[in-house]
Amino acid sequence: MTSRPWILAEQSLPAVRAAAYQVALLPWGATEAHNLHLPYGTDTIECEALASESARRAWDRGARVAVLPTVPFGVNTTQLDIPFTLNMNPSTQLALLSDLVSALEGQGIRKLVIFNGHGGNDFRAIIRELQPRTRVFLCTLNWWQVVDGRTFFSEPGDHAGELETSVMQQLVPGLVRPLSDAGDGRARAWRIAALREGWAWAPRQWTRVTDDTGIGDPRHATPERGARFIEAVCEQVAGFLAELSTADIDDLYAPL
Repeated sequence: MTSRPWILAEQSLPAVRAAAYQVALLPWGATEAHNLHLPYGTDTIECEALASESARRAWDRGARVAVLPTVPFGVNTTQLDIPFTLNMNPSTQLALLSDLVSALEGQGIRKLVIFNGHGGNDFRAIIRELQPRTRVFLCTLNWWQVVDGRTFFSEPGDHAGELETSVMQQLVPGLVRPLSDAGDGRARAWRIAALREGWAWAPRQWTRVTDDTGIGDPRHATPERGARFIEAVCEQVAGFLAELSTADIDDLYAPL
């Protein structure tokens, strides 16, 4: 195996010292059921792979990005009745992130991007609380929202649907069960209009919403669609990382 200089876990101390990293990239996934055909590690596998590929492309453009080890636990408070769905509360995420940011700041890293791979994770409130306490620039992105999935998929789906299944077919085909084994991903809508229409929000109790833990029909998924989507996402993120790497975080706003 050849060491990839943008993957921190593969580096030695001399290599880290010589790299002069500018940006830390933190993939953050989850461990949970994904319909009947995808593995529990889907969110973690996807965000680790796409973060790595995005960093590789940014590195080729001169950006010095260090991909940190992936966090495999996400917020799953409404799925605790599903076997081995592992939950990390937002308050725990704040504590973990606070410790990591403190370490990075002390070592001179001033830019951290959270590369999120799980819909239950919402780092915006956490960043709002943490940002006033650190000189490290903090931001987050959800990889599946970087480009419009409707351009690539007939029905992207919300969880283990066509989009996620296609990505997993491309990344780890040996871990994807035949689509004939998958559930149809049908979801029950809210009875209350405001929640159904989306202008009011409440967390969904997963096993009351879906019988197979999926939301979105995966049956039209193909690895070719997954490959095209991955390409578009990673190219977009790489451009962002390259721009961020050279940005002055004390002067991020354009003049009026």
